[in-house]
Amino acid sequence: MAKKLYRSTKDKKIAGVCAGLADYFDIDPTIVRLIALALLLGAGTGGLAYIIGWIIIPQQP
Repeated sequence: MAKKLYRSTKDKKIAGVCAGLADYFDIDPTIVRLIALALLLGAGTGGLAYIIGWIIIPQQP
């Protein structure tokens, strides 16, 4: 059975993108959120990547 990437509906803070990525890669959502924050503050690309993920990744059924 292939894994599919979805935005989380259970463990979401804003849109569920980080929690969905954490579920897909089977890691703690806090780690993904910290990486997204570091990208946002460091290079400024984290915000754009999050918005694109929000638009592209479907919500969990």
